[in-house]
Amino acid sequence: MDESSIIVRICINAIPLVLAITLHEAAHGYVARMFGDNTAYMLGRVTLNPAKHIDPIGTIAFPILSMILGGVVFGWAKPVPVNFGNLRQPKRDMLWVAAAGPASNVVQALAWGLIARLIESLDSSSVVAQFWFWVALAGISWNVVLAIFNLFPILPLDGGRIVTSLLPGPLAYRYSRLEPYGMPILIGLIVVMALNPALGNAFAALLNAGDQLIYSIFGLR
Repeated sequence: MDESSIIVRICINAIPLVLAITLHEAAHGYVARMFGDNTAYMLGRVTLNPAKHIDPIGTIAFPILSMILGGVVFGWAKPVPVNFGNLRQPKRDMLWVAAAGPASNVVQALAWGLIARLIESLDSSSVVAQFWFWVALAGISWNVVLAIFNLFPILPLDGGRIVTSLLPGPLAYRYSRLEPYGMPILIGLIVVMALNPALGNAFAALLNAGDQLIYSIFGLR
């Protein structure tokens, strides 16, 4: 199978990308409900229905465009609404709600690694086996990207929420006031990585290290 074909690449990436984003967002809502906030549940966002989480630009258009143009591929979904004031202990519980998303991606990366290993052990040259092997590898890559990128300590990313939860009260308040500038900072960071080969290569190396860790766990070639 020619995995370099853009149509084939889209087919290979669509399944793990949608799953990665769907389970990431659903995990936020599920854990928020566990700790006392039913906002996402009442809005129907604690679900495995991808249509509830897909953002037409971030989940479909942007990843496809970035695949066509080359380089690091990014994507995002509609964020799950969480009213942190409804959590039983807002500052503490914020950490667990935020961490649930990246944690779900780590679990998925491991699951795709196991699937890839099982397919590889079959030693089959069939088109179906090759297709699902490449889907599994794409699943590892997408989930590594989402886990690492979302752990950047920038609000409103999950890493920013985790930092806010861990900081002492006054510092957490000051840090939280940076959230309105978070998206411009993220966009600027992406542009800088695209224009600066050194930074782009450093981020790509970090993602590759994550991929290789999963490969080594399951002995993938």
